[in-house]
Amino acid sequence: MKNTTQIPDQSILLTDSRHLSQPDKTVFVAIEGERHDGHSFINELLQKGVKWFVVSQKWAEKNSDTLQKGEFIISENTTKELQSLAKKHRSKFDIPVLGITGSNGKTIVKEWLTTVLTQSHSVCKSPGSYNSQIGVPLSVWQLSASHEIGVFEAGISQPAEMQAISEIINAEIGIFTNIGSAHNEGFRSQKQKITEKLRLFRNAKTLIYSIDYPELDEEIKIFLKAVNPNIALIPWSRNQKGSITVDIEKQNKFTKLAIYWNGEEYDLHVPFVDDASIENCIHCFFGAFELLKKFKTESETAEQIQRGFDSLKAVPMRLELKEAINNCYLIDDSYNNDLGGLEMALNFMNQHHISRSKCIIISDVLQTGLSENVLYKKIADLIEGAGIEKVIGIGPVIHRNQNHFENLESYLNVEEFIAEHPTRLFSNQLILVKGARDFAFEKIVNTLTSKVHGTVLEINLEAITHNLNYFRGLLKENTKLMVMVKASAYGSGSTEVASLLQYHRVDYLAVAYTDEGVELRKNGIELPIMVLNPQEESFKNLLNYGLEPEIYSLDILKRFIQYLDFEKVEEPISIHLKIDTGMKRLGFTKPDLPELISLLKGNEHLKVASMFSHLAAADDRKQREFTSSQIKEFKEISSELESQLGYETIKHILNTAGIVNFPEAQFQMTRLGIGLYGVDSSQTHQEQLMSTASLKTTISQIKSAKAGESIGYGRVGMAKRDMKIATIAIGYADGYDRRFSNGKGYVMHQGKACPTIGNVCMDMCMIDITDTNAKVGDQVEIFGKQISIFELAEKLGTIPYEILTKVGSRVRRVFFKE
Repeated sequence: MKNTTQIPDQSILLTDSRHLSQPDKTVFVAIEGERHDGHSFINELLQKGVKWFVVSQKWAEKNSDTLQKGEFIISENTTKELQSLAKKHRSKFDIPVLGITGSNGKTIVKEWLTTVLTQSHSVCKSPGSYNSQIGVPLSVWQLSASHEIGVFEAGISQPAEMQAISEIINAEIGIFTNIGSAHNEGFRSQKQKITEKLRLFRNAKTLIYSIDYPELDEEIKIFLKAVNPNIALIPWSRNQKGSITVDIEKQNKFTKLAIYWNGEEYDLHVPFVDDASIENCIHCFFGAFELLKKFKTESETAEQIQRGFDSLKAVPMRLELKEAINNCYLIDDSYNNDLGGLEMALNFMNQHHISRSKCIIISDVLQTGLSENVLYKKIADLIEGAGIEKVIGIGPVIHRNQNHFENLESYLNVEEFIAEHPTRLFSNQLILVKGARDFAFEKIVNTLTSKVHGTVLEINLEAITHNLNYFRGLLKENTKLMVMVKASAYGSGSTEVASLLQYHRVDYLAVAYTDEGVELRKNGIELPIMVLNPQEESFKNLLNYGLEPEIYSLDILKRFIQYLDFEKVEEPISIHLKIDTGMKRLGFTKPDLPELISLLKGNEHLKVASMFSHLAAADDRKQREFTSSQIKEFKEISSELESQLGYETIKHILNTAGIVNFPEAQFQMTRLGIGLYGVDSSQTHQEQLMSTASLKTTISQIKSAKAGESIGYGRVGMAKRDMKIATIAIGYADGYDRRFSNGKGYVMHQGKACPTIGNVCMDMCMIDITDTNAKVGDQVEIFGKQISIFELAEKLGTIPYEILTKVGSRVRRVFFKE
């Protein structure tokens, strides 16, 4: 049994086998999670060329033969081993490191702070929001001799997590952004949460925070000062508390800051007017000042900070997947370009539209501290490992390093690319647009993006993943999961959601019609797919695309058998038998069983993959007795069928509400539907789910209406006072129900409710914005974080399913990951 303790320099630490790009440089750390065990993928990775592994003692004892095939570090706890490796790596570097924690704003402060610092220094930072027990060591592992500064964020969700993170980051300077309700459920009290987060700074020399959070200020003085008495505090205030104060003067599109500190006044302006962004900028000022003063004079430091603030943009810190021209899809990551972010974007790319050829449009990567030769060799290796077929480089530096790339199409700037590269050359591709801010890649995104309709349905892929994992956590260890992606994944977009589900290795997908399944197959979905309503004219496509029909009646079974005989099919075809246990919709009943069994036993080309039934009222506590009777009848019928067929099948009866309310009836598989999209129809677990969709639109025009004037069709909308009326770009053709007319519905603009006035039209409707500062082009929310689909459904006397599925196909879908 090998137990190698030294891994090669410049190795890539990997905890997710799906993100493998450079096998010869990879060390795979097998993490045992709640729902997945990394050890399951060791043999697969060995076959792909990975030689180095970190594994658990328990696994090693059971797999001694495998240990002879590679180099293994054996540990009692692989997560702690990963942290230990990162801690040892961190100890090699004597550079200033800043650690960030808090309830909100960690990632934005890190990104903006890095923007300021990289004007003059090489900075190593956390990729994305890598701030967890696993994310932090992976972030710190990136540190190299070329870096002059480190900026890492740290987040926790329960006690006793911060100690290990603190030792890995070993921050000299700290920022505590703020304190709020995020992750409160993991702690006894707000006080305990603050104390646990403060452990990040047990050995720090300086801590930056706002004294305007009194609970935070109190715990710093009581707890942190007790364990770290020499720490220097920078407690700033916008409310004239203490000696470090900030005066804030908001203008139309920017804010003036006057910071009074150490007897000096620093006058700055930042390109934001919202309170959260202003707070984040103030943290960035103090953090940058403390780091840069080690290298520059105070005047040079202040000048650099202002230059950095001038370049900040209020862009979403997220990856966005959008429909593009010529049947392409585009991943918009146009605000940032660094090695860690590139790797994350390539991993995201591998989750979606895997059947399309891949293209990347990438700018120069700025301020890494690496030599051009080393940097672009690394970038080329990452891109090659991700299977990118076409590479377009934009910028003078990548142009002169094109020798590292197999086929690089190079342009000096965005304008040259747009002028010389016809858009018709993009077709049926997945395009990653990855650019540093200075290159204005948003121009490329605007050129390639299709559907300019002002209304957009935003789908949060992280929320879908959260909901998937939540319901998986309710299942027994070996229970399979079928996920419903019918009706375009409840309006969300079937291909994108199915790609995510395939990435997360669900067992089955289900669609309503064969055409939906064919579309998924054409887009690279290889999971088993059950078709709920197979029509006779679709039998050919069922077979050609490897789809599995639901068989619900003797008639459809006979027609399917006749078709198989006509086509002389020899290979067994999987089918799924639907049993009606009381829904009175589709399915076999007890009187059908003798003929059903005879037909199945008489046809060797059919294999029953599963038997299932559908619960009529699993979300209604008053109907528990009826639901229990359905489960009992399903057991009886399925047992009878299995005994006659002579083999076992997968059995499933639970839908989303059933998973929650009848866990004893999981059988071999369950079916997840609306719960994936953040809706618990039984309302017992709703707080544990995340909303996945937000519908937004824009203001097209603003008009004045005098008291007594009418608004809209039929003159049903009347101005009861002098009013400002905005027309927004959504109507009943987009899914905004006409019953929301004339005040029954409302939208949200910057936290204020704006009721509809007049009738909802086909393509637009009018809202009352009299008491707002709304402008043409502003975005308003139809539903999402501020207006729930439950509220809208209640207003219409319907269910959330209808609100989601009615969003029209012409509405642009944007899929994003924070």
